[in-house]
Amino acid sequence: MESVGGPAGEDFRPRILVFSTVSISDIGIDLAGSSHMHYPPNAISIPLPCSSGVKPDWILYALRHGFDGVFVAADGTDCPFVPDCTDKTAKLVGEAQNLLRENNIKPERLKMAAICSVCAESFQRHMKSFSEALKALGSSTKAG
Repeated sequence: MESVGGPAGEDFRPRILVFSTVSISDIGIDLAGSSHMHYPPNAISIPLPCSSGVKPDWILYALRHGFDGVFVAADGTDCPFVPDCTDKTAKLVGEAQNLLRENNIKPERLKMAAICSVCAESFQRHMKSFSEALKALGSSTKAG
Protein backbone atom coordinates (compact mmCIF):
# COMPACT_ATOMS: atom_id res chain seq x y z
CA MET A 1 0.00 0.00 0.00
CA GLU A 2 1.24 3.47 -0.88
CA SER A 3 2.35 5.81 1.87
CA VAL A 4 0.18 8.89 2.12
CA GLY A 5 1.07 11.98 4.12
CA GLY A 6 -2.47 12.75 5.16
CA PRO A 7 -5.83 13.53 3.65
CA ALA A 8 -5.92 15.30 0.33
CA GLY A 9 -7.63 18.39 1.67
CA GLU A 10 -8.17 21.62 -0.17
CA ASP A 11 -4.88 22.99 1.21
CA PHE A 12 -2.85 20.17 -0.32
CA ARG A 13 -0.90 21.40 -3.34
CA PRO A 14 0.88 18.55 -5.12
CA ARG A 15 4.48 19.15 -6.08
CA ILE A 16 5.10 18.14 -9.69
CA LEU A 17 8.52 17.60 -11.22
CA VAL A 18 8.49 18.26 -14.96
CA PHE A 19 11.24 16.86 -17.16
CA SER A 20 11.23 19.16 -20.18
CA THR A 21 13.48 19.39 -23.22
CA VAL A 22 15.63 22.43 -23.94
CA SER A 23 14.87 22.80 -27.64
CA ILE A 24 11.19 21.80 -27.70
CA SER A 25 8.94 21.42 -24.64
CA ASP A 26 10.77 23.96 -22.48
CA ILE A 27 9.89 26.64 -25.02
CA GLY A 28 6.18 25.74 -24.79
CA ILE A 29 6.37 25.76 -20.99
CA ASP A 30 8.07 29.18 -21.05
CA LEU A 31 5.34 30.41 -23.41
CA ALA A 32 2.70 29.36 -20.88
CA GLY A 33 4.46 31.39 -18.21
CA SER A 34 5.14 34.46 -20.34
CA SER A 35 1.52 34.38 -21.56
CA HIS A 36 0.37 34.44 -17.91
CA MET A 37 -1.49 31.15 -18.29
CA HIS A 38 -2.36 29.89 -14.86
CA TYR A 39 -1.28 26.40 -13.91
CA PRO A 40 -0.28 24.94 -10.53
CA PRO A 41 2.62 26.94 -9.10
CA ASN A 42 4.15 23.81 -7.55
CA ALA A 43 5.29 22.50 -10.95
CA ILE A 44 9.07 22.65 -11.19
CA SER A 45 10.79 22.07 -14.51
CA ILE A 46 14.18 20.52 -15.16
CA PRO A 47 15.31 20.90 -18.80
CA LEU A 48 17.17 18.07 -20.52
CA PRO A 49 18.46 17.70 -24.09
CA CYS A 50 16.06 14.84 -24.96
CA SER A 51 13.10 13.25 -23.18
CA SER A 52 14.47 9.76 -23.91
CA GLY A 53 17.35 10.60 -21.54
CA VAL A 54 15.15 10.55 -18.43
CA LYS A 55 16.09 7.64 -16.16
CA PRO A 56 13.43 5.61 -14.30
CA ASP A 57 15.55 5.88 -11.14
CA TRP A 58 15.26 9.68 -11.30
CA ILE A 59 11.48 9.40 -11.27
CA LEU A 60 11.51 7.04 -8.30
CA TYR A 61 13.94 9.33 -6.47
CA ALA A 62 11.74 12.38 -7.05
CA LEU A 63 8.64 10.61 -5.72
CA ARG A 64 10.51 9.39 -2.65
CA HIS A 65 11.97 12.82 -1.92
CA GLY A 66 9.15 15.33 -1.88
CA PHE A 67 7.44 15.31 -5.27
CA ASP A 68 3.90 13.99 -5.55
CA GLY A 69 4.03 13.48 -9.31
CA VAL A 70 6.41 13.46 -12.26
CA PHE A 71 5.48 14.71 -15.72
CA VAL A 72 7.63 13.92 -18.74
CA ALA A 73 7.12 16.62 -21.39
CA ALA A 74 8.24 14.47 -24.30
CA ASP A 75 9.80 15.63 -27.56
CA GLY A 76 7.60 13.43 -29.68
CA THR A 77 8.51 13.33 -33.36
CA ASP A 78 10.22 16.76 -33.19
CA CYS A 79 13.31 15.46 -31.37
CA PRO A 80 16.49 16.73 -33.04
CA PHE A 81 18.68 14.04 -31.41
CA VAL A 82 17.02 10.63 -31.70
CA PRO A 83 14.80 9.54 -34.60
CA ASP A 84 12.83 7.11 -32.42
CA CYS A 85 12.54 9.42 -29.41
CA THR A 86 8.81 8.80 -28.97
CA ASP A 87 9.29 5.03 -28.73
CA LYS A 88 12.31 5.31 -26.43
CA THR A 89 10.55 7.77 -24.12
CA ALA A 90 7.42 5.61 -23.97
CA LYS A 91 9.56 2.57 -23.14
CA LEU A 92 11.36 4.34 -20.30
CA VAL A 93 8.05 5.61 -18.89
CA GLY A 94 6.75 2.02 -18.93
CA GLU A 95 9.91 0.86 -17.14
CA ALA A 96 9.50 3.65 -14.60
CA GLN A 97 5.86 2.71 -13.95
CA ASN A 98 6.96 -0.89 -13.30
CA LEU A 99 9.66 0.40 -10.94
CA LEU A 100 7.07 2.46 -9.10
CA ARG A 101 4.79 -0.58 -8.71
CA GLU A 102 7.73 -2.60 -7.34
CA ASN A 103 8.23 0.14 -4.74
CA ASN A 104 4.54 0.36 -3.78
CA ILE A 105 4.03 3.72 -5.48
CA LYS A 106 1.02 4.20 -7.71
CA PRO A 107 2.09 4.46 -11.36
CA GLU A 108 -0.57 7.17 -11.83
CA ARG A 109 1.94 9.53 -10.23
CA LEU A 110 3.83 9.51 -13.54
CA LYS A 111 2.45 11.07 -16.71
CA MET A 112 3.91 11.68 -20.14
CA ALA A 113 2.69 13.82 -23.02
CA ALA A 114 4.28 15.39 -26.07
CA ILE A 115 4.65 19.13 -25.50
CA CYS A 116 5.87 21.14 -28.48
CA SER A 117 7.34 24.63 -28.59
CA VAL A 118 3.89 26.22 -29.12
CA CYS A 119 1.93 23.88 -26.81
CA ALA A 120 1.43 26.35 -23.95
CA GLU A 121 -2.31 25.66 -23.64
CA SER A 122 -1.75 21.92 -23.80
CA PHE A 123 0.86 22.13 -21.04
CA GLN A 124 -1.49 24.24 -18.92
CA ARG A 125 -4.30 21.67 -19.32
CA HIS A 126 -1.98 18.77 -18.51
CA MET A 127 -0.70 20.47 -15.35
CA LYS A 128 -4.19 21.30 -14.12
CA SER A 129 -5.59 17.82 -14.72
CA PHE A 130 -2.49 16.08 -13.33
CA SER A 131 -2.57 18.28 -10.23
CA GLU A 132 -6.25 17.39 -9.66
CA ALA A 133 -5.48 13.68 -10.06
CA LEU A 134 -2.59 13.96 -7.60
CA LYS A 135 -4.80 15.79 -5.09
CA ALA A 136 -7.12 12.79 -5.16
CA LEU A 137 -4.15 10.47 -4.48
CA GLY A 138 -2.79 12.62 -1.65
CA SER A 139 0.84 13.18 -0.74
CA SER A 140 3.42 10.65 -1.89
CA THR A 141 5.50 10.98 1.28
CA LYS A 142 4.96 9.61 4.77
CA ALA A 143 3.70 11.91 7.48
CA GLY A 144 6.11 12.90 10.20
